[in-house]
Amino acid sequence: MMRLPQSLLAWGTPDFSDVLKREIEQASAGLPLQQGLSKGSHALDDRVEVMIIGVDDGATYICVRAGLFYSSIIAGCSCADDPTPADTQDEYCEVRLEIDKLTGETAVVLLAA
Repeated sequence: MMRLPQSLLAWGTPDFSDVLKREIEQASAGLPLQQGLSKGSHALDDRVEVMIIGVDDGATYICVRAGLFYSSIIAGCSCADDPTPADTQDEYCEVRLEIDKLTGETAVVLLAA
């Protein structure tokens, strides 16, 4: 579970989407990137870009659907004579974030890879 307190504070303002994107990108360790892989074998969380697809206002939570753009590698054996280069692969998955309106605690669910 991750916390998005700045996004909660920005809820209802014109800056909400920008604050949310920035906060998710900074908290990338709490995202299901590894589970969302479609090409590589190891997710890289150093450059995650977020696209907000939709936002719904619930009674006790803010539900956000977001697309995540990131990279992965196909990890080899790391032997000196390993012919497989460690090229990065572009990855994309979609998640649902449920932000608790009182605490900012956020549940993240992988939707589609």
